Amino acid sequence: MFVKQLAIKDFTYNLPDEKIAKHPLQKRDESKLLVFDKGTIKEDNFFNLDQYISKNSLVIFNNTKVVEARLLFKKSTGTTIEIFCLEPADEYADITTAMLQHKKVLWKCLVGNAKKWKDEVLVKTIWFNKKAIEFSAKKISRHDENFIVEFFWDNVELSFAEVLHLAGVIPLPPYLHRNAEQDDTVRYQTIYAQHNGSVAAPTAGLHFTDEVFKKLSAKNITKNFVTLHVGAGTFKPVQTETIETHEMHAEFFEVSIELIEKILNALHQKIIAVGTTSLRTLESLYWMGIKAGQQSTVNNQQLVVEDLYIKQWDVYEMNDENISAHDALTSLLKWMKKNNLLKLVTKTQILIAPPYRLKIVNALVTNFHQPKSTLLLVVAAVIGDDWKKVYEYALQNNFRFLSYGDGCLLFAL
Repeated sequence: MFVKQLAIKDFTYNLPDEKIAKHPLQKRDESKLLVFDKGTIKEDNFFNLDQYISKNSLVIFNNTKVVEARLLFKKSTGTTIEIFCLEPADEYADITTAMLQHKKVLWKCLVGNAKKWKDEVLVKTIWFNKKAIEFSAKKISRHDENFIVEFFWDNVELSFAEVLHLAGVIPLPPYLHRNAEQDDTVRYQTIYAQHNGSVAAPTAGLHFTDEVFKKLSAKNITKNFVTLHVGAGTFKPVQTETIETHEMHAEFFEVSIELIEKILNALHQKIIAVGTTSLRTLESLYWMGIKAGQQSTVNNQQLVVEDLYIKQWDVYEMNDENISAHDALTSLLKWMKKNNLLKLVTKTQILIAPPYRLKIVNALVTNFHQPKSTLLLVVAAVIGDDWKKVYEYALQNNFRFLSYGDGCLLFAL
């Protein structure tokens, strides 16, 4: 399979530190916008995004909400133990279920200073309505780099999501090389963030304001939402020579049956994904539809939602027989209705890289990504080798890079 042999050295570029935006601009929509369409680059302000999107288009956002996933505890000796909450333990069906747990919960975590944390139960005091709450962490087990940590707290009213909000810190990307500040609690969050679960922001959405939404609406451009909870793996560079041995991170997502129906009815129009997370979700729906259509039964049992899970190489190994997006989504809807599902809640590990061609999405709104990242592979899949031309232009014309940087609108090949 050709895609597995892609050399990551072909997807790198020189990113000087001064090109990385360390803080957001004062106003979200004042960021610069690079538009790439049919080999041509245009430069504008993000406030004018509506001018480059056709009327009646469907624009899809990721409404996940970044949680305060970085927790700092003090041992009795005074040593600081940092616990970074990655995702729920396997006991929970999805992130929402785990976030709504009361009294205690199990979580997969990275632990800083792990060698100095033996069996001691870590405790910190947090405050809610002027009442002190004991919030505790107990190390349960270790699996490779990750730990299973049990958190428990002595206030039955509070969910884990609420406890994190009180006890934790927004986990800024490591390449910013700074601690979170008060402003980050607002600015490292989209204005439409709704569902708790991400440890990183879907940063393409950080540029959007109510004013931008009004201008899109004036052209009858419809906005809708998926939910994909961004994991820490989004920052993990490909450290192997080829991507064959790189393990793509899996992430939870939720999509309503109403949105799938809207996408089906909008296939003759332009469908714009805001962010690589939205794009990965939408493209996963196509392949889930292929699975639903081709596998009415698995091992003589009815197809269940776990069977739809998209693994890293599925899209390159499955035979889609040139099945249209219309037919794939129709199959998925048929399966959902048969199983009385109003929304699809599952995981995707989809890896989008050249020579992948988009099945549902026509254009991508995104930021400028790190060298040797799976996010840059997505960009290369969307616009081919022209990603080099786009990034060189951005570097030469004072665009700001990475999470707090400027945006681009890329029309697919």
